[in-house]
Amino acid sequence: MDSHQFCGYGVNGRDSSYSSYPTVSGASKFDSGNSPNSPLADYFNSETFTTVSDYQEQHSCTENLSAASSSRDSLLDYNQYFHRPNPSQDCLPEGPLVFSSGTSLLQNANHSRNMKQLESALVDLPLQGVPSGNLKQLLIACARALAENNLDDFEILVAKARNVVSVTGDPIQRLGAYIVEGLVARKELSGTTIYRSLRCKEPAGKDLLSYMHILYEICPYLKFGFMAANGAIVEACRNEDRVHIIDFQIAQGTQWMTLLQSLAARPGGAPYVRITGIDDPVSQYARGGGLTAVAERLSAISEKFNIEVEFNAVPVFAPDITRDMLDARPGEALAVNFPLQLHHTPDESVDVNNPRDNLIRMIKSLCPKIVTLVEQESNTNTAPFFPRFLEALDYYHAMFESIDVTLARDRKERINVEQHCLARDIVNVIACEDKERVERHELLGKWKSRFMMAGFQQYPLSSYVNSVIKDLMRRYSEHYTLVEKDGAMLLGWKKRNLVSASAWF
Repeated sequence: MDSHQFCGYGVNGRDSSYSSYPTVSGASKFDSGNSPNSPLADYFNSETFTTVSDYQEQHSCTENLSAASSSRDSLLDYNQYFHRPNPSQDCLPEGPLVFSSGTSLLQNANHSRNMKQLESALVDLPLQGVPSGNLKQLLIACARALAENNLDDFEILVAKARNVVSVTGDPIQRLGAYIVEGLVARKELSGTTIYRSLRCKEPAGKDLLSYMHILYEICPYLKFGFMAANGAIVEACRNEDRVHIIDFQIAQGTQWMTLLQSLAARPGGAPYVRITGIDDPVSQYARGGGLTAVAERLSAISEKFNIEVEFNAVPVFAPDITRDMLDARPGEALAVNFPLQLHHTPDESVDVNNPRDNLIRMIKSLCPKIVTLVEQESNTNTAPFFPRFLEALDYYHAMFESIDVTLARDRKERINVEQHCLARDIVNVIACEDKERVERHELLGKWKSRFMMAGFQQYPLSSYVNSVIKDLMRRYSEHYTLVEKDGAMLLGWKKRNLVSASAWF
């Protein structure tokens, strides 16, 4: 079984539950049985591949790139990347997302005033030199005033910004709504409180999964990053009789459905597969059930495709994992998966013990056949506040722009996705410091340095998989980009790289 057989994505044009954006066959249950006539589509059907959406549902950064309400210690709490449930009675109220400053992001939802009001708001700015009508520069001026401790200027600038941001506006207006709250939270030293308040004690699992499905459908660079990782695992283990997958964010386990189906179809017969699923002990709320739910799902796929699968649940926070918990056994081809998760593990800038590099070295000591890494391509780890703000502004602006291509601005689903899957991380990056700042992304070059210092070599991603992904991304929009760099893959929007995928051995 080679990677050519594995990568069976296809894009269909049929309207789904959210008909304003295209769907990728097998990427979620939005497309039920409408795969295109592709020789690869057999391996990516709607029943077995919800992968990225579920996968990331778990990654909301111990607070993570997800944003808004989530379980008290749910995915967002610790090591999740994108998952958010609807607020419950113990959370922020449904509808307006209210921050500690007492403002509602929806109170300015009417954006008909758009540019005229912005131009008016920018009159007589306190010597900031902000071009009239330029909200992005106004936000930068707010951050600069805060960085320089010019609090009087900051209050004036933020007040003006509040009048023109809108969760139903253009990309910079929508992003600005969350950035303003992050800046105010930083000024009031309430970032951690807000970050923690943006999660629920008992999130509504179905709503959360719906947000995650939508997010991964409308942001294909996230989904295809996971596709690249799966392709690398299949290729590295193509001749192995026993395969052990260690997933550092198992979520619902759906990333592995298509992979198992692919392995089951190998001409030489299916290998014995063991999956160790790591997930924090409290994210069952976001998953809609504990790790037993993952075991049941894998058991069903095992029976359906006649492939032996053993599942071992490890309900532990990733930085607390020990070698013994992973139970690596002789004779197994070990594949380790880090899905938008490793950036949540602190490094030497936060903890002198450097848990991030220690975890990478511990994995290397297990002699894995392959290690896959998917991460946001952003530099927010050690950067001081102001340059970190500029980086976050650029990164999320590109992301919000890309969302416009596939989901209309007035759609409630889009508001929910941005509010529940992105806002929380934005606030964390802007308002929090030290151990309270858990969104600590690094660029591919830095990850490469960390892995090589731990003794890893790069495992080139499949050129075939890359070509398939590039073709599929073009079907979403010509502005999506794929750059192959030193054997890795960078997925992005226009000139901004957003996600990196790489493999190591």
